[in-house]
Amino acid sequence: MIRKAIPLAVLLTSLFVAGASVPVRADDSAAAIAAGGLVPRRETRIVMAREVLKIGLKKVVVDYDFRNDSDEDVTTEVAFPVPPYENDFAQGPAPEQASFQSFKLWVDGKPVHFELEAKATLKGRDITALLNADHIDIPTFGHFVDFVDKAHVEVIKCPDFSRLTQSSKDRLAKAGVFELEDTPWGWGKWTVHLQYHWTQTFPAHSTVQIRHEYVPISGDAYTMGDWAVKNLMEAGEAPADEANPKPLNPEDRGDLTSFCLGPALARNMAGGFPKQSAYVATDANSGPTLWMQWVDFILTTANTWKRPIEDFTLIVERSKPEHDGRTLISFCSPEAGKVEKIDADHFQVHLTNFVPRSELHIGFFEVPSAKSSPKK
Repeated sequence: MIRKAIPLAVLLTSLFVAGASVPVRADDSAAAIAAGGLVPRRETRIVMAREVLKIGLKKVVVDYDFRNDSDEDVTTEVAFPVPPYENDFAQGPAPEQASFQSFKLWVDGKPVHFELEAKATLKGRDITALLNADHIDIPTFGHFVDFVDKAHVEVIKCPDFSRLTQSSKDRLAKAGVFELEDTPWGWGKWTVHLQYHWTQTFPAHSTVQIRHEYVPISGDAYTMGDWAVKNLMEAGEAPADEANPKPLNPEDRGDLTSFCLGPALARNMAGGFPKQSAYVATDANSGPTLWMQWVDFILTTANTWKRPIEDFTLIVERSKPEHDGRTLISFCSPEAGKVEKIDADHFQVHLTNFVPRSELHIGFFEVPSAKSSPKK
């Protein structure tokens, strides 16, 4: 099925931000980490009668009604799988973010305790037992931290590694588990495989309500003034097929077209920038920027339950812009479903008997307000 372009554009109240703007390169960006929904372990008899998925930049909340239509109670392990991650603080999120420590769970309105299962692999080899033997925390890479203290000094340390004997350090370094070259604190090199799980009983001929929420790890990227103006004006003025928008420039093609960015929304976005002819003579670093942020969600995890989702609702929440301007939203609606505006900040897609076939990629675009203009 062809994905339908769903451009959503709503003007936000401009926020005044004191101080000069900081120049940012066009290639400054961070990747999103896509999490998803709950999955059962070895159980396909439970029906997902209802799913309400609320996605915003600050929080993802999922409400489910799970129904057991059988004549017997069903007890199974239910899990929230965390995408595998590595110790890449230079470009990726900190371990406490990558491990989704913000995850919370409720069953029938009551908070529920869940267990954590952590495994570690190195070049495809399971080294969980090796790390556990030395009491090295797997999800945090040995409680690795990197921060700037009150004296503005960078502090990097790995307590679990530092307390080991030198022979143990050398053994782990030789095995490639920790890197020691120019990193005396110990740099964990493994990949973390993590999931939160608990035992859940679904009574016969009954419905169980489950809610989980977490803070998403959003992606972001800037497109600086001249690029933003040229590409958005080009998209806004050139005809394009709604289902296959005209690509902007090679650098931005993967980002912008993946949000089903239609020509109408592109023109709306371009409207906040000065015209190209008036802009090229200015300093590019002082001009307006297009700031893209996005949240990814693995929607197909729902297919691990008995299909289809009988009643599915997606609600996208638009947050206030962090800069002087307005925020626009664009995404590829599941099954080309109709997008309805609930209020000024919320948009909804409702589907019945829905079987997810692709993941969600929700784009939030901050563009200058119409009154903004670059400094000359």
